[in-house]
Amino acid sequence: MKEFLYKIVEYIAKIHNFIMRLNDRYEYNFTDKQLHFFVIGILGMAMIFVFYPLFKWLAKHNHVMVIAWIYVFTLIIVITFAIEIGQKVTNTGTMDFADIVFGVVGFFVMFAIFALLRSIYHGILRLIGHFKK
Repeated sequence: MKEFLYKIVEYIAKIHNFIMRLNDRYEYNFTDKQLHFFVIGILGMAMIFVFYPLFKWLAKHNHVMVIAWIYVFTLIIVITFAIEIGQKVTNTGTMDFADIVFGVVGFFVMFAIFALLRSIYHGILRLIGHFKK
């Protein structure tokens, strides 16, 4: 997990450097705020075009739990990074990447337990429904 997140950060840094080189090469002279406006705006719209059809398909096929999981997982990532950044800014703790990894793994483990219990519950309901016929 740690290596995966480092690769994502490395990839984002490469994209950032590429955009900065384009900005310098073509003398657009966009400010940092203007570049954030365009890049995040375009990225957000690209994600809408990908996730809207995906979520619509998942909802149509009664996979609302998958939608909820994706949403919560995204929030967990944002919250864990925010906590670590907050600790660095306020000096209330050490900013440690391992804390982020452990937090995310904690969510995975607890969700796996929940999914197992949920599967058992739905299995029992199916068995009961099967015997009633």
